[in-house]
Amino acid sequence: MAPRKNAALAEYDYKVVSVEKTEPPEGVDGGNWYKYIVGRGDSSLVGSRRGTLKQVTEHAQTLVNDLNARSGRKGKSVWAPKQQKPA
Repeated sequence: MAPRKNAALAEYDYKVVSVEKTEPPEGVDGGNWYKYIVGRGDSSLVGSRRGTLKQVTEHAQTLVNDLNARSGRKGKSVWAPKQQKPA
C-alpha cells in the first residue's frame, strides 16, 4: 500500500484553483486568453496566458508542481540553486 500523505501538509500544497476564459490584456489584439488562479491556504497567484484551455491548464499545473517542489517537500525545483556537498 502506498504511504498516505499527511493531511496537514496537503493543506499547504499549491493547487490550480481555476482556469477561465478572459479578455485579452489591454493593447493586445484577439487570441484565446485564459485567467488562471493558483492557491494555497489564504494565498493565491493570478496569471493570464494565451492558448487553448488545455495549454493554459497544463501551464498552471507546471507552475503548481514547481512551487510545491520549491517548498522542499516535493523534490527539487529547476529554479532551486544547486546544493553544495558538505566538505
